[in-house]
Amino acid sequence: MLSLHKNYVLDEYQKTVAVQIPIVEFEQIEEALENYGLAKLMDETQNDERFSGEVAQQYYQQLKNNVES
Repeated sequence: MLSLHKNYVLDEYQKTVAVQIPIVEFEQIEEALENYGLAKLMDETQNDERFSGEVAQQYYQQLKNNVES
């Protein structure tokens, strides 16, 4: 389990308004969230239709062209 070193930021009324954590810990959290999202997406699309390499490249090129125009 990831150990977090938190610093609380208080306003003029001593109400907690934010938390600071070291950038290294933030990057670890970010990576864990990305991995979770990728694993969830892989599970959700496990039974979806698969493209051949050539068809996938054509589809990707079409998407890229639509974004550029």
